[in-house]
Amino acid sequence: MLSKDRDVFNVLFEAVSEGVVVVNGKQNIVSVNSSVEKMFGYNTGELINQPLNVLIPKNYHAGHGAHFKGFMMNKEKRQMGNGRDLYGARKNGDIFPLEAGLNPFQINGETFIMALVIDISVRKQQEEEIFQLNDELEKKVCERTKELSKTVQELKTVNIELDAENQKRIDAENKIKDALKKEKELNELKTKFLSLVSHEFKTPLSGILTSTMLLGKYKLTEQQEKRNKHLETITNKVHYLNNILNDFLSIEILETGKINYKFHTFKLSKVVDEVIYNANMLLKQGQRIKYPEDIDEISLTQDEKTIALALSNLINNAIKYSPENTEIDIKIKQDNTATTIKIKDQGIGIPKADQKNIFNRYFRAENALLTEGTGIGLNIIKSHLQNLGGTITFESEENKGSTFTLKIINTAK
Repeated sequence: MLSKDRDVFNVLFEAVSEGVVVVNGKQNIVSVNSSVEKMFGYNTGELINQPLNVLIPKNYHAGHGAHFKGFMMNKEKRQMGNGRDLYGARKNGDIFPLEAGLNPFQINGETFIMALVIDISVRKQQEEEIFQLNDELEKKVCERTKELSKTVQELKTVNIELDAENQKRIDAENKIKDALKKEKELNELKTKFLSLVSHEFKTPLSGILTSTMLLGKYKLTEQQEKRNKHLETITNKVHYLNNILNDFLSIEILETGKINYKFHTFKLSKVVDEVIYNANMLLKQGQRIKYPEDIDEISLTQDEKTIALALSNLINNAIKYSPENTEIDIKIKQDNTATTIKIKDQGIGIPKADQKNIFNRYFRAENALLTEGTGIGLNIIKSHLQNLGGTITFESEENKGSTFTLKIINTAK
């Protein structure tokens, strides 16, 4: 490795907040960054050439050897644990919870394993606190509901001839019950949101880190293809994170009601060209987008950014949920009052049981759970279109594809 490349590699190696441990096939530590040394309580260089078991609690030593051998036989990237809690052992003997991702690589024919290690002590504590808060909330809901039921029954007995007054008090009880239910739902929504953000940001960031570190290893001219592959990974991950942030900002704007739509007249072909140009960079092998016919004369007086957002989200979803060598077909028609846009794909489709919830915030269909996504894009599109007097509908069949239809009024009121 050139001196300049090595310097860049060392800076990246030390800059990441996650701990990085590199071991050889004999389970001996060959390299660590300062985050690992700090996390496990070791001095600089103290871990080099030590067996990996020094970082693992003694009661896990016996099983770890078999897990390591199994991993070396398969040599696949994966997240350690698979539903089991993982723990690390500090130099002073303290045991703490952690997460670790394994990434095999080879240098000069020798196999090494790079582990990205995260101390999740704080998160575990927060999860326990959230669990306790939920438990307390449920108890309060139960107690308050019982109290309200008792109060209402007493009022009915005492004021049996005052039907009108009793009805008012029953209505008040129902409102309080609804408020308590919403309070509970809000708490659950916040918990789900925190979990979603943690997962959706951690995965692409880990991919960016790994690709960035590996870029420095390809210094030869004939390795440009490998460099390009990692650069493409970084670009895609950054683009994905940017889309997530934009979605979160859209939710905040929609919920606060501080929406400032800017209406002006524009050619729809301009928006379509820009969206398809950006979408082409996400196409899988053999995928193609069929450009809509006869749209040069179609104009709208609408919020251009909102229309672009809706169209981009649907086309990107069609690409993401469709296999290679498939076509995404776009058809656009306009009459005197509205413009209709149809995006048809040949993807995995939406299971019938999930279709009623597809526009709910954070909802993801059963067959899409393993694909990156937040489950908020369609909810945002529907909210914006309703604000603009438009609609979004769909038809879908699992394993055969989906067709989403946007209906947008030509002139905003």
